[in-house]
Amino acid sequence: MKDHLRIGILGLGVVGSGTVKVLAAQRAKIKEQTGMNVSIVKALVRPAEDKKQFADEHGIELTSELADIVEDTTLDVIIELIGKVHPAKEFITKALENGKHVVTANKDLIAQHGVELVDIAKANNVSLFYEASVAGGIPILRTLTTNYLADDITNIRGIVNGTTNYMLTKMLENGTSYEDALTQAQELGFAESDPTNDVDGIDAAYKMVILTQFAYGMDVTLDDLEIQGIRGLSDKDVLQAQKFGYEIKLIGESVKTNDSISVSVGPALVPQTHPLASIKNEFNGVFINSTGIDQSMFYGPGAGSLPTATSVISDVAAIAKNIRLGIAAPQFNEYRRSLQLTAPEANYAKYYLAITSAELTAEVLPALLASEDVQVSEIAQEIGEINRITVITEKMNRLQLAAIEATIAKHGTLERRMRVMEA
Repeated sequence: MKDHLRIGILGLGVVGSGTVKVLAAQRAKIKEQTGMNVSIVKALVRPAEDKKQFADEHGIELTSELADIVEDTTLDVIIELIGKVHPAKEFITKALENGKHVVTANKDLIAQHGVELVDIAKANNVSLFYEASVAGGIPILRTLTTNYLADDITNIRGIVNGTTNYMLTKMLENGTSYEDALTQAQELGFAESDPTNDVDGIDAAYKMVILTQFAYGMDVTLDDLEIQGIRGLSDKDVLQAQKFGYEIKLIGESVKTNDSISVSVGPALVPQTHPLASIKNEFNGVFINSTGIDQSMFYGPGAGSLPTATSVISDVAAIAKNIRLGIAAPQFNEYRRSLQLTAPEANYAKYYLAITSAELTAEVLPALLASEDVQVSEIAQEIGEINRITVITEKMNRLQLAAIEATIAKHGTLERRMRVMEA
């Protein structure tokens, strides 16, 4: 019976080196739980990287040639931590085709090419695991495949981007402007020099693609999502939302309506009494509604070397246990259903609208909305040469929303539209 799991790792950067350290610290515990000795024995690094001292300390052989790892018949598992879609996709494909189990934290890759890679893994009778691809150190994906197996999820929403949550926290608590909050996030290493994926909601959208597949078994692409970011968010809206009793968070949401789903990412008004409103700074939180458990929330660090590495090693331990028990290579999530998107007329939500207009006032706007059978629950205004009106509507569908947006465009400018979560 096999008792030693040998691993090759692609990348010894911050997360890669953290993964080596986590495994070194937990090796004895993993052996007790899985019956396997698990060790990282070989690493792929760039030719110019000086990782010799670190590698020597941990007994790792270094190479700059991919073939030295993916074609090494003594290796059982490949951990991919180089990031980005390419060449990670090609590297993982070669590893799978050479009969290696693969663990990755690459959300961009899994969201865009996960279905294809899973098919390759199945064809070669190996596993592809990626717990660390969503919410870093929060064990949300494996939880969805185990604890919710006998449950029916109706809504999964969360704060799954630490950069924007840090920025929004500073805007709310310190009155920091969007631009200054972004600069602070970049200085602290939470945001890249090019923050597009974070502030435009793309990073969160990738994660919602993966969460949706695990929650409902449906494969969505970014084209199926409504995606808005926080770029240019006004501190006026942050403060007005607070006056209405809400906090603005970048929320990813995947909602089931009968047998269809709608998936979105965007700034949303979260009731101050809702657990997600308590998630501050760079932390993540995932909130699930289901018919059995009802409500539950998972909270923790969304990124960072050790949290991500811990999730990576949990995947390695799962593979070790499967091999030890003689279980044929399972895939991370076997749940599959045909995609059915919720029709616009059945897609309901409350909305926050911020409008500037020389014509409209808080007295006139409710009647304008009522013409589309939409009622107002909260309204405020700043009177000036150009009035600024903020309103929270009752629920309306996407067709009503489109009609209202067209009507507003005739009388002013819709500066910001955000969903409003219910308590």
